[in-house]
Amino acid sequence: MEFPLDNDGFLRRECPHCEQEFKWHHGKTDNAPIDFVYPDVYWCPRCGGSAAHDAWWTPEQLDYQERFVAARAPVIVEDALRDAFRGTSGRGITFTPARPSGSGTPVPEPLSEPDDMDLVAPPCHPWEPVKVPSDATAPFYCLVCGSAYSV
Repeated sequence: MEFPLDNDGFLRRECPHCEQEFKWHHGKTDNAPIDFVYPDVYWCPRCGGSAAHDAWWTPEQLDYQERFVAARAPVIVEDALRDAFRGTSGRGITFTPARPSGSGTPVPEPLSEPDDMDLVAPPCHPWEPVKVPSDATAPFYCLVCGSAYSV
């Protein structure tokens, strides 16, 4: 499952504390130090709250994940059961799917990601810029260390 990036390679996120949206770069940026060790948590550039890397999903991304899994899970389970029972038909064990393959919930349409925010970079970790809405006001907080800054 993939989520769309904007044209600059940024992924939309939502803070689990203030519920405001922003974007962070997907993967290391070109000018990130090779030996830099990323922290176990990130800080919200809008409110400064911290959370684990997997806590920043938007409601739309969570809904998409649920619908994607609902559509794909039956096929994955059916394939796994078919593989598990392969070679057992001569032993009195057979596997018959309860429904035709591929039926059920359709896979949802992919999300799209507009180019709708402004880039800001912290002075402490300039290789980890974020994007914030155009009307967002300082202070901002470094995604990597949580230090406050203005632009």
